[in-house]
Amino acid sequence: MIELAYTGKTDETAIKDAFAQELLKLFEADPDVVYFDADLMNSMGTYKLSKDYPDRCIDCGIQEANMVGVAAGASSVGKKPYIHTFGPFAGRRCYDQVFLSVGYAKNSVRIIGSDAGVTAAYNGGTHMPFEDIALYRAIPGAMIVDVADEMQFRAAIRQLKDRAGVTYIRCPRKNCTTVYGAATTFDFGRANVLKDGSDCAVVASGIMVAEALAAAQLLEAEGIHVAVIDPVTVKPLDEETVLAYARKCGALVTAENATVVGGLGAAVCECVSESFPVPVMRVGVQDLFGEVGDVGYLKERFGLTAEVIARKVHEAMKLKLTGWKMMK
Repeated sequence: MIELAYTGKTDETAIKDAFAQELLKLFEADPDVVYFDADLMNSMGTYKLSKDYPDRCIDCGIQEANMVGVAAGASSVGKKPYIHTFGPFAGRRCYDQVFLSVGYAKNSVRIIGSDAGVTAAYNGGTHMPFEDIALYRAIPGAMIVDVADEMQFRAAIRQLKDRAGVTYIRCPRKNCTTVYGAATTFDFGRANVLKDGSDCAVVASGIMVAEALAAAQLLEAEGIHVAVIDPVTVKPLDEETVLAYARKCGALVTAENATVVGGLGAAVCECVSESFPVPVMRVGVQDLFGEVGDVGYLKERFGLTAEVIARKVHEAMKLKLTGWKMMK
């Protein structure tokens, strides 16, 4: 069931506070759940939890690769570890350990990479993970959740507790724009169609889901009816839904708070090019490094806005019409 609650307003609870609340529930329900952090418990709202559960909530220090090794070891003896660090350190800094000690060794760890994409804001380019989706897509069997809002984040933390293998949850730390109502149920691995349409379909993940819904409103005023699809998991991609809308609309736009190199847009392009080729326009970071600024500025700087999505819909529809004329 999908309860769409998008109004342009922000969630009541910040992601970091939602994380502490959901982790506490998991601790109370399952004695095998453990949590490791890389000296960011204050930043992620879990500091008090570490005081209440000192044997299950452990600060590994600024040693992300070691933290992954500890979590992999915990998994190997039956524990269910969650680990957290900022997105660039969950990706670039400890990638080999995730690939080998978790993925290759068939351990199960849930990795939360916070401050995804431009939400790293004033931490700047060194702390701005644009490439993490591309990295995790290359790990066999990995699941990638690009969090759209608080409700989706809470569901991911709860529902993926027992999932085997590498699970990567990328998210902001602060408040998101509300997309989902509390009655929504998520099937991780299956996309959510948030709005139907036949002129073009926008496949958007993370904070770009709200931007896609805003773009749909702009386009509706022009008489253009676009579908908005949240893939829920970038990997595995729900190819069945993507292909259904490729056939229905004849053109797609993707939108992600990450580099277009190897990300959601690349996954969608790979899917349709092999099965039902249609024009795909990709909104995302265009092979650039991050920089310092507030999130509003950075969205404009890297073209991560509803207006850019709407423009790309026009371009995709134009390509669709050109293709039809060529085929005739």
